Amino acid sequence: MSYTVEKIDGGKAKFTITVDSETFREARTKAFNKNKGKISMPGFRKGKVPRKMVEKMYGKDIFDEDAINMAAPPAYEEARKESDLTIISYPDYEMVDVNDDDTFVFTATVAIRPEVTLGEYKGIKVKKQSYEVSDSDVDEELERVREQNGRRIDVTDRAVQADDIVRIDFDGYVDGEAFTGGRGEDYDLVIGSHSFIDNFEDQLIGCNIDDDVDVNVTFPENYHEASLAGKPALFKVKIKSIKQKELPELNDEFADEVSEFDTLDEYKEDIRKNITERKKKQADDAKETEAVDKLAEEATMDLADLAIDSQVDQMVQEFAYRLQMQGMDPSQYMKMTGMTPQALQAQMRPEAERRLKTRFALEAVAEAEGITPTDEEVDEDIKKSADMYNTDFEEYKKTLTEKQIDEIKKDLSVKKAAEFVRDNSEEADEETKGE
Repeated sequence: MSYTVEKIDGGKAKFTITVDSETFREARTKAFNKNKGKISMPGFRKGKVPRKMVEKMYGKDIFDEDAINMAAPPAYEEARKESDLTIISYPDYEMVDVNDDDTFVFTATVAIRPEVTLGEYKGIKVKKQSYEVSDSDVDEELERVREQNGRRIDVTDRAVQADDIVRIDFDGYVDGEAFTGGRGEDYDLVIGSHSFIDNFEDQLIGCNIDDDVDVNVTFPENYHEASLAGKPALFKVKIKSIKQKELPELNDEFADEVSEFDTLDEYKEDIRKNITERKKKQADDAKETEAVDKLAEEATMDLADLAIDSQVDQMVQEFAYRLQMQGMDPSQYMKMTGMTPQALQAQMRPEAERRLKTRFALEAVAEAEGITPTDEEVDEDIKKSADMYNTDFEEYKKTLTEKQIDEIKKDLSVKKAAEFVRDNSEEADEETKGE
């Protein structure tokens, strides 16, 4: 294998690769062996026709397409590794010629890491962030903890009220016919949660245990099941039990039970401290996002479409993986939503371009400022992955290749560069409160 490479306009490079005759002849042999089972001729059993007879009848290039597909990727990979280019896309192959001496020539066009010209990355103007914590923030957190520690008390001496937990059986009908998904048994419904459609829950208020109730509702026009959208429905409901939630009192005993503190005042101070830290983190994240977005907007670079295409492909694969982790088949999702692969790719393209521009701008900042992670920071990042896989740190680290560790270092450099841009930004007078 031999090759030449040239940089071309648009942030790309073009490899012209020649595969030697011995390699290509081996690929032709593999291609013949792959396809010979499909070949039949009079006088021969299927799959037993001699290669010379096949080539005499059809030409020796009959399986060249398969042979080229076998030989080209390894040849490109060898050329890629030998080159000093930082390639950021899949190759776009183009056949040039198969020569009489059984060598063949092809090209592989790729996107390369663009040259980045940064704007002013110190002193970027960002909105002022506030992370003050009010007494109501603390009270809301206390109420949330109270709710978590409340207990359900059986109610037998009154009718259903708002906020009760009612256990019900129900059967739903549309146009007098039961419909799929309209039946439930021993369902605990919180009155006022609005988890059921229309005014379903309101119609149970005032009813008693063992009552049979006819509940009339109308499905929303935009209901996810098209066959039910906008239609009136009747639910026959049986009330089986009523419970109410009893919340603990806010006192020192409560604080002692739910926390490591002896008094409610100490617990409140700890809550305030935790909320302050959370809001500060949110404010820092918002400041960093705004500063980095502005950094990428001001940077100039020649970003090839091939690079964006490859990033889109990666995002589509990540999206499909997340769907599978949620137990959903990607093709079924596309069918349910009416989304086409082309539409999904088009939808992701702006974000793909933004991610690439942001990444390369931050890499340029890291290079300009000499930002690199320490060995301790690299080990800490590796340990997080080891812990996630419940694996010993040292054993896990041994499994990583030099290339993988280099990628970890690059990612950490980019993260530190983002923090550098944030910490060197300037807050404008306009204030945005952290949520």
